[in-house]
Amino acid sequence: MKALSKVTRSIKPAEVEKKWHLIDAEGLVVGRLAVIIANILRGKHKPSFTPHVDCGDHVVVINAGKVRLTGNKLKQKTYYKHTGYAGGIKAVTADKILDGRFPERVLEKAVERMIPRGPLGRDQMRALHLYSSAEHPHAGNQPEVLDVAARNRKNKVGA
Repeated sequence: MKALSKVTRSIKPAEVEKKWHLIDAEGLVVGRLAVIIANILRGKHKPSFTPHVDCGDHVVVINAGKVRLTGNKLKQKTYYKHTGYAGGIKAVTADKILDGRFPERVLEKAVERMIPRGPLGRDQMRALHLYSSAEHPHAGNQPEVLDVAARNRKNKVGA
């Protein structure tokens, strides 16, 4: 019988193997989907997870503009940004963003706020590819389809 090793393995950036995952976000709850995406981007789903190395995978999300918010969040959730000028705070609600020109930004902001801030987090966010329609240019990478709705009945609204 082989003795168990008491050494924690820390992988190097050259040893990382990045896979591609495809998620169809139509009808999925924003927060629950963002947690799953953030964990894949960080690499926490791998046994070789190392906190200071970008060991996460690429995630392609299609239909990102068709995500759902539960409760009254569609009207009440407010996103703020500042112009840089005095009194220049701007507010916009989630339903305005989802009906606007870039509806995938709701999901992007939810994931971005679950990733660490700094150079490592920016590298991990570059592996996130969001598309508001069903078409994407990453078919050549043969992304593995992830069925998020089948993981938990609460992940999908109106199922």
